[in-house]
Formats: sequence, C-alpha cells, structure tokens
Amino acid sequence: MTQPLLRPPITLQPRPKANPTSSSSSIGSQITVKTPQHSRAPSETRKAPTALSPATPITTDKVTALLIRRVLCSQQTSAPDEARPIDELLPPLSSSNEIDLQLYAIIAIVVKELVYSWYGKITPDQTFVEEVVRIIAHCTRALEERLRRIDLEGLVFDEIPELIESHILALSPVPEPSLETSTTLQAKHEADYRQLLVQGALAVLLPTEDLENACLRTLVTDVMAETILGKSIGGRVCEGWFIWTSITKLVDEVKALSKPRTTGEEIEVDTRSRLEKFGLLSERGDDTRPTMDGRRSTVSKVIWRVLQYGYLAIIGLQFIISGLFAASSEPRRSSWSRKAAADSPIVKTTEAPAVVLRPLLDFKIFSLLSTLLDLSFRMPWLCGSIALLQHHLIQSPLFLIRVGAVDGLLDQYLHHLLTTHLNPSLLIPSALSTIRTTLFPKNALPPPVPDPPSPEQQTELKCKCAEALCSFFPDILNRAAGLSREELVQEVELELDVWSDAYLNKHLAYQILELVVVKILPEMGEKGVKELMEARGIEV
Repeated sequence: MTQPLLRPPITLQPRPKANPTSSSSSIGSQITVKTPQHSRAPSETRKAPTALSPATPITTDKVTALLIRRVLCSQQTSAPDEARPIDELLPPLSSSNEIDLQLYAIIAIVVKELVYSWYGKITPDQTFVEEVVRIIAHCTRALEERLRRIDLEGLVFDEIPELIESHILALSPVPEPSLETSTTLQAKHEADYRQLLVQGALAVLLPTEDLENACLRTLVTDVMAETILGKSIGGRVCEGWFIWTSITKLVDEVKALSKPRTTGEEIEVDTRSRLEKFGLLSERGDDTRPTMDGRRSTVSKVIWRVLQYGYLAIIGLQFIISGLFAASSEPRRSSWSRKAAADSPIVKTTEAPAVVLRPLLDFKIFSLLSTLLDLSFRMPWLCGSIALLQHHLIQSPLFLIRVGAVDGLLDQYLHHLLTTHLNPSLLIPSALSTIRTTLFPKNALPPPVPDPPSPEQQTELKCKCAEALCSFFPDILNRAAGLSREELVQEVELELDVWSDAYLNKHLAYQILELVVVKILPEMGEKGVKELMEARGIEV
C-alpha cells in the first residue's frame, strides 16, 4: 500500500535572499511562506520534460537542477512548480544563487546515496530529509556571515602557505606499519578527532532546538565526520598519485581556457595569385630565391623587437597606473580589520586586543614560492636580492612613505588586485563544481577504490605531472636558470616527491581544516565540545 503524497510543510517554503544569520533560534521560524501567484489553466497541457543527450556534461546547470529537483523536491514539485527556479523551492544557503546550486547538488548526492539507501526502506515521507536541509541551510548562512568578518587574504596567502611550507621542510612521525597496534590506535585517534571537530562546529552553528535532537545531531556528525572527512578528504584525496593526477588535470584545464576556441568552420583563404592558380607562374614554395625573412636585415628585426617590447611595457605601465588610482580610492585594510573585530560574534569579558595586520609583501606565500623553487640553494644571489628589496619596501621610507607597509601605496595596490581578480563569489561556484566531480563522479558515490597504481605507474604519473608543470615555463626562463627541458622536468619531479606520502598529506589536510574551522569559529579555540554544549544549556 502506497502512501499518498503529502503537501510540503509550510516551514520548508523558501524566502528571498537575505543576509545570513547566526542566531540560535530555530530555522523553521525564520522561513516565510510563498504561494504561487499564477496557476496553470486547466486547458493547458503539461509539457513533457526534455530528454538529455548522453553527451550532456553532468556539471551543467540544467543537469544539476534536475538532480536537485529529483532528490530534494520530489514531493514538492507539482505542475505549477516545475517552472520555478531552485532558489524558490528550497531555503537559501547563501547570498549567491550560483553557490547555492552547487551546494544543493552536493547535498542531493549525499542524501541520495547515504540517507535514502536506508531511510527510503522505512518510509517514503521526506520530513526527516527536509529537517536536515533546514539545518544545513541555517549552518551555511551562519558560516557566510562569519566569513565576512575574517581576513581571507591573510588566511589564504599567509597562514595556509605557512603550514604547507612547514610540511615541506619538516617531517612528522609516521606510525610503524609493521606494528598493528600502532596503526589501529592512530586510526582510532583520527576518527575521534574528526568527531570532535564536527561536534564542536555543530555546537556553535546549530539552533538550540535542533541541537537538542540527539538523533539528528548524531546522524549529521557521522555523515560529515566519516563520509566526507574520513573517506573522501582523508582517503584517496591524500594519496600522492591522486594529487599528481589532479595537478595534471588542472594544468590541462588552464591550457584549454588560454587557447583560442575554434568552431571547425574556419574558411581557408587561398593566398595564391591568379597566375599561380592556372599554372602560369611557379608556386611560391618552389621558388628558390631567398625569402623575405632571409633578406630582412638585422636592424629591421631589432626595430620590430623593440617595438613589441615597448608596446608590452606601455600596456603593463597603463595597467599598473590605473590599478594604483583605483586602489587609492578604496578603504584601507586597517579600517576594515577594526570593523571586523568590532563585529566579532565572540563575547568576551575583557577587551579584545587590537588586530595586527601584516603587509601583503610579508605574507608567507612568497616564502613558500621560494621554498618550492629552492632559490636559496639554486640562486642565492637572487633570493638575497629579493629579500633586500622586500625589506626596503616594507621598512625603509621612500619619499617619507613606506610604500610596502600596511596601508601603503603598494600594499593597497596588491589588496586591490586580490579583491578584484580573486573574488570569492566568482571562484567558489567553479571550485565547488570541481570538488563535486572529484568526490562524486557521475553524481554518485565513487566505485570501490581500486588497487593503487603500481610503483611504475606512479612514476609515470609523476613524470606526466612534471612535464605539464614545465610547459608553463617559457624557454627564456630555462636558459636563465641554465637548465634544459629534460633537466627542468627532473628537478620538478624531485619537488613533487614531497607529496608522495599519504600519511603526511592527510595530516596536512587536517591541519588546514582545523585552521580554517578555528578561524571561522574562534569559540572552538577557547572551549571544548562539552563546554560549548553546556553553554547552550544542553547536558552531554
């Protein structure tokens, strides 16, 4: 006996995009009702859904929207609702519809593979799934609000590169594989760590009413800690061969974007004259006389080369000058940091210390690049010159102004470039799409992990990755470094060996994850899970 379709609960109806909230009230009381203003006439026939071509990519918006409707809106979608966009059927996850589309696609895959596999055998009712969606929507909006208050530039270009550089320069203790107790104990510690990390985040983000639901809290914790963090991020993603393959794919995608697109319908232009077409004059290729390039004098080549470099210099100078003028009109970084510290969600009894900003030129990203290129060993003179220039730009005043210090002219210019060309609202949707296709190929759980590649295959993957990276370096840089193309590939392979140990890569991923979580949720850096739960009035 089949259960009739239930009318969707009123609390699931979405609301327009609004600023995220971190309030501890229940999310169900914040969502308003939206009823369709126009209904379909009885005489109108329902349009059949268009079939997708087998060659349609699964990352397109149309396929992604169909996946979300089929999994999360199956009991809501009626004839009048089929034409409504996703953001009108589900509660907003953020202030961007593009980000919501990718996040809901990941949620739909997780629900379809990990929840419906057992929950669908009990009941076809989607009330439980709707409750999970509301909780996730509340958490994501609270996270977005907190993300607006942290220094993303310092996190991405200073603190995370510092962890990566320490990973390259130092080694962590690795458990002895021959000792079964050591490996089992380490796996247990990692599982407990993931559980505590997720429980602490939920204790801060979840509303009080939902946090009291132990069953729901346990389910969300297990899905995030074991499936997402344990099997995906802590699994094959940390394998060296997987990292090398991902780098190769990324390089190929960047190359494809940089190449001009061709439609295959280009017109072939015949440059031969009419005498050559009718055979009255020999072809130009058969002419034994010296070509135009052979007759061109050295002076002419030098003139054209000077004009080319002069044009590039003018374009670059124009770009820098326009950027400096635009950066001078923007608010200073120090004023933004003071405002973010004043809006911090943490309530402290003592006065919070002033936020100390570092100049952008002093960020660890430059030190990481120097470590990756091994400049201190290969070109110590260049490394010393760059360090001296960096010191003078930050410390030494030029025309009574430190151009590289905080709020200096160069610091403001770099800040303008980062905020203009690395806008999170433009980069996050594509990054989420890439993560989804990597973790869930074909919009489903990946097949059972096959046997890892053999050592010979891993060496081949590493060599292919090194060749792909070397293709970015112009030949003039190879000549300046005194290396041939083969020698450069071998040097890059040595640098890629840093990522060959899966155990070290996994702990680096956990360190980065913990840094990001504590940066967004600073309460977790001051209190434990039990203290956070007791502060919300919940006994553990």
